Amino acid sequence: MSDATASNVLLVDDELHILRVAEFKLKQQGYQVTCASDGEEAWEQFQKQVPDIVVTDLQMPRLDGLQLITRIRENPGTESLPVILLTAKGFELTHTETFERHGVFDVVAKPFSPRDLCLRVGLALSGADPESSPQLAAQEP
Repeated sequence: MSDATASNVLLVDDELHILRVAEFKLKQQGYQVTCASDGEEAWEQFQKQVPDIVVTDLQMPRLDGLQLITRIRENPGTESLPVILLTAKGFELTHTETFERHGVFDVVAKPFSPRDLCLRVGLALSGADPESSPQLAAQEP
């Protein structure tokens, strides 16, 4: 991935094993990765250095994923920053709430493939539509 070396990913999840596996795979693909274990820590990291993309869990202590995204969207200059939301398979979000209200690029259900996550990050950074991706369609069961 040629443009990954310049891309900084803010990765947020309160489950350490998910955070570490995703961090490892993203770094393997050439991304610079900053990790946070909850939304408040992520917001602190965000204020220090605005990333190129945010990958955040939905359900976290202190500040959940949607609250973090709301802060990002209210921050001047980051209204359209790509965000991928990670969520437990059983937790349903409406399309309106997720995509229109919060401007989420994509939603990835847990458990997820780290390879799939890397593909989705690449698509988000390129501005491609995840629904029309042949790489992701080939991975669907």
